[in-house]
Amino acid sequence: MKSFETVEQAKQNPAYYEALTELLYQLADDDFIISFRGSEWLGLAPHIEEDVAFSSITQNTMGHAFLYYQLLEDLGEGKVDALAHERAPEQRRNASYFEKKNGEGSYYGEPWYDWALTVVRQFLYETMKKVKLEAAVKSSYEPLANTAQKVLMEQPYHLAHWKMWMQQLLSSTEEAQEKIQARLEEAWEEGKDIYDLGPKAQDIVHHQLISGESELKQRWLQEVQATIKDLPADSLGDKFGSGRSGEHTADLDQALQTLAEVYDSDRYAVW
Repeated sequence: MKSFETVEQAKQNPAYYEALTELLYQLADDDFIISFRGSEWLGLAPHIEEDVAFSSITQNTMGHAFLYYQLLEDLGEGKVDALAHERAPEQRRNASYFEKKNGEGSYYGEPWYDWALTVVRQFLYETMKKVKLEAAVKSSYEPLANTAQKVLMEQPYHLAHWKMWMQQLLSSTEEAQEKIQARLEEAWEEGKDIYDLGPKAQDIVHHQLISGESELKQRWLQEVQATIKDLPADSLGDKFGSGRSGEHTADLDQALQTLAEVYDSDRYAVW
């Protein structure tokens, strides 16, 4: 198959363009929402060293989202800020599991956040991100392959951080182990769209933009099982639908409203 190396070449093939932009929205929106949920832990992490580390990881992740939105802007999808802040919830392509609130309460009120949820979600997310990035460096779209290679320079450190937390909690107290196990079972009920590629999955694979769902899932599970030996026996479910198809929860509405507060105050400002 011909390799589409430039923006202009990608635009000349409508089917290729649609599959490419679909994948880019998924990658960008995942990083965008995960970085927001991470930012909500600022000043609330278990200890000061973790507060600094998690803040750095979150900042990097938002930077990765920017890179994907920039690729979409280059393709003519709109300006980066508009893509990040002006799209409606049903236009978002992030996994619905990633948008789940950190816990009850609000950051400025009484945030009763759950560290076990965050550790499980961040570990599962970063593991899948590694798998997708390793596949994307071979993408037929050269700008995506180059971006994936750039992100891979930082991402292994993020994954190592959450793998360490997972290992420590799984070997900690009975209470810690029970909380982690409960959140893993929850993830297995809700997280099928972690590896889903959405309604354009066949086209994404056909145009060699990234590996197929079954391969992504298999490699992800292998990586996860290297750290977590006792995974839930059931297959992953989609309790809240597939975010890849625009099916989202009220938690995404809350996140987008908060994220856009400053942007909406003056959309014509130069940031």
